[in-house]
Amino acid sequence: MNRRRQEPLLASCLCGQVAFEMAGPPILSVACYCKSCQDAGRQIEALAEAPPVLRADAGTDFVMHRKDRVRCVRGGERLEALRLTPASTTRRLVAKCCNAPMALEFKGGHWLSVYRDRLAEGAPPLDERTMAAERPEGVELLGDIPSYSGHSGRFMWRLMKAWAAMGFRNPKVEGLPA
Repeated sequence: MNRRRQEPLLASCLCGQVAFEMAGPPILSVACYCKSCQDAGRQIEALAEAPPVLRADAGTDFVMHRKDRVRCVRGGERLEALRLTPASTTRRLVAKCCNAPMALEFKGGHWLSVYRDRLAEGAPPLDERTMAAERPEGVELLGDIPSYSGHSGRFMWRLMKAWAAMGFRNPKVEGLPA
């Protein structure tokens, strides 16, 4: 992956009414197999005319970016937070206009995980599969990239390195609903 990306990555919903811009290189590009991502993927896919979220192997692809390098450039008012439970600290932002999932945000996290399918061009290739121990029984993963049962050391190192580069801040993403 080109870690020195100069041009911003653009992500948009299916109808183009919601758009994000991400500057600089991503922290990591992953396929997540956790139970929460699988449950949320099925919930989003059940919305009217929603696009596929889950891969055939039950993973969900994300491109993780520092929050200080992401901004919603269009349609923030069209984003709706989906939580698996009322007490959930994780929210998935879905564009109400076309039911396209846009991003996943952890409360207190310094990064935003943008759904990789929302990037029309220039989506970085996947670096790794994470939380693979939670994939459905019988699902075999390809050996094309590393797969980890939980979060890899590399995953955690990249998150920590990004946070340190941000001065251990947790900024709000410009244009996203609170």
